[in-house]
Amino acid sequence: MANVNIKPLGDRVLVHPLEEKEVKKGGIIIPDTAKEKPQEGEVVALGTGKRDEDGKLVEFTVKKGDKVLISKYGGTEVKIDGESYLIMREDDILGIIG
Repeated sequence: MANVNIKPLGDRVLVHPLEEKEVKKGGIIIPDTAKEKPQEGEVVALGTGKRDEDGKLVEFTVKKGDKVLISKYGGTEVKIDGESYLIMREDDILGIIG
């Protein structure tokens, strides 16, 4: 994964989806087109932050490098140097792994 030159805005987070390992069922290799979208990812960059009703900056719960569980269809997919990334709101992140 290359150094990415994108700074998400607001409470958005840039996530690099982690590929699922090849799934074999009964000796059959399932092609990429039949696999579900990845549900795990790594946080690559954090946005500028969200503000509450009083104008105070709300800190992110996740940090760069965290492995996270992401909503299956959450975020907007972007391609950077041939790599796929997702830009999503922190609320679309379901949890931190490990």
